[in-house]
Amino acid sequence: MIDQVLETPLTKLAGVRHPVVQTGMGWVAGPKLVSAVSSAGGLGILGSATMTFGQLKAAIDEVKSRTDQPFGVNLRADAGDAGERVDLLISSGVKVASFALAPRQELIAKLKDAGLVVIPSVGARRHAEKVAKWGADAVLVQGGEGGGHTGAVATTLLLPQVVDAVDIPVIAAGGFFDGRGLVAALAYGAAGIAMGTRFLLTKDSSVPDQVKQRYLSMNETVVTRQVDGMPHRVLNTPLVDALEKSSGLAQLARSVRNAARFRKISGQSWPELVKDGLAMKRGHGKDLSWSQLLMAANTPMLLKSAMVDGRPDLGVMASGQVVSVIDSLPDAEELIDGIVTTAAETLRRLPAPQGSPAPSR
Repeated sequence: MIDQVLETPLTKLAGVRHPVVQTGMGWVAGPKLVSAVSSAGGLGILGSATMTFGQLKAAIDEVKSRTDQPFGVNLRADAGDAGERVDLLISSGVKVASFALAPRQELIAKLKDAGLVVIPSVGARRHAEKVAKWGADAVLVQGGEGGGHTGAVATTLLLPQVVDAVDIPVIAAGGFFDGRGLVAALAYGAAGIAMGTRFLLTKDSSVPDQVKQRYLSMNETVVTRQVDGMPHRVLNTPLVDALEKSSGLAQLARSVRNAARFRKISGQSWPELVKDGLAMKRGHGKDLSWSQLLMAANTPMLLKSAMVDGRPDLGVMASGQVVSVIDSLPDAEELIDGIVTTAAETLRRLPAPQGSPAPSR
């Protein structure tokens, strides 16, 4: 483990050594990856959206058995048992709570009152401004280069907008994979970087090896709405092409099947799924149709086929555009050490202002 230290508002806030965050990816960010990242000095975040309540409790206990370093849990504020999950994080002594979708103000308040650090993820300046007013401790902003649900604004345009708009630490996501990117993010005013695809492609990731090799062999991503009705950046595979060309009737039939499968895995009843759908509809300003809400069940099930079952031919593979420049599978410690070392070397190489002595680092 390296001795290099880049102290930022993020490292102070989360109590970690390095300003590097592993995002809470469903089916991917399990106890092994999260504990490896946190042990290496980064901030590992469990992806709980694809876990039942019992699985989340077991995952938290396993992370705590593997590391004594701070870690986080990613929550869905629109889940029917979101309140119970918040209580679990509090009683378990989790350090950080993150939100993939818009959080609820009362959940932020409850977590903060209990001493947790709250870091919502956003894809627009106005959303960052809203959660900052609600009391969020920091915000993770993802540009259009990022994998999974994503927006259309590039990180280089969105990041400075958010940094200028809020007075809380901003974590940059979307397009990051090495120490040069970390330095660039810091120059924009960010407090650190967050990465999903880069951590997915590590030895500590639970994704099957054959799927990781599929990622390494591909360099093209596409943004599709045929997974769950919202923009979703994934690897451009024959299945995705088929989804793009499928009829509305075929989409509906697939969504019904996947909703049934997701209900069985999550342990939720049909009324609970409907309740979650209503909450999601409210959370998106009622701009989602019921057909889109039904399609939302496609996301966890199509991802599971690839990320858990090892069948990329039957599932979709969320991916950021950085997949085109990734060609190795380090472990989490090697990755983080390399990022921090490269960042420090890059900072040393930067020219000093004329008339000023070169900084000593």
